[in-house]
Amino acid sequence: MRTDLSIKDYVREEKEALKKRVSTFEKAPKMAIVKVGHDVGSDSYVKGKVKDATEVGMLAEVHQYDETINQETLMEEVRRINEDPSVDGLIVQLPLPKHIKEAEVTALIDPHKDIDGFLPNSPFIPCTPRGIVDYLEAIGFVFQGRNALVIGRSGIVGKPLAKLLLSKDMNVTVTHSKTTHEDMDYYTRHADLIAVATGKAGLLDNSYHFKEDAVVVDVGISRGEDGHLHGDAVPGLPVALQTPVPGGVGLLTRLSLLKNVLEAYEYGLLHR
Repeated sequence: MRTDLSIKDYVREEKEALKKRVSTFEKAPKMAIVKVGHDVGSDSYVKGKVKDATEVGMLAEVHQYDETINQETLMEEVRRINEDPSVDGLIVQLPLPKHIKEAEVTALIDPHKDIDGFLPNSPFIPCTPRGIVDYLEAIGFVFQGRNALVIGRSGIVGKPLAKLLLSKDMNVTVTHSKTTHEDMDYYTRHADLIAVATGKAGLLDNSYHFKEDAVVVDVGISRGEDGHLHGDAVPGLPVALQTPVPGGVGLLTRLSLLKNVLEAYEYGLLHR
């Protein structure tokens, strides 16, 4: 397994490959992003997505709406954008305002345009799990028959990641923030791969035991009282490889979104 290929270098190489591929297309792949209101986190995510798309020659069209928009009007807008044949991929940026029923809005997205991969019938792998597995494959991590520990059970990361690792023939255990320290330590002792995604800073620390050749993938990110960003794992765990926060899984997630846009574009060439 390579430990010298950083996530930043890997993402840069993959983006260059995407850019070359996109340059051969007659029409640039296009994603549309529906955004309601101004959430600091969402503003940052959308800005990053637009920047990534531009870098590889794709189009990213942001549809911004006031946070006072009502459910019916927003659904009409999503239907209109979804039916636009020039749009290859569609994202409804979450969270939406409390008066909006998210499930009703996202259900309007054509599964073959669901580049986030959140819909149950979406053909796309959710971006974060896909990004993690793609990177692990690139560095030569061996999946088959080995032990994976997924800490976190969200429908966006934990559950789909566990499912994806199972498809790679790993033995997968799912725990969460309520798992006892004693039980968690048992699982960390035996894990070849640990992915932690709870949003609780420093949850995984040196009070646990790890295999020396283990890989720790830190998905969580939160801002501490010190004003700095922190992961779910403390830095410097005694393992073979630990992904950084920031500059780690977030970059892999954004890269996977571009890959999903490309696949949606190619699907559209064949079926629309």
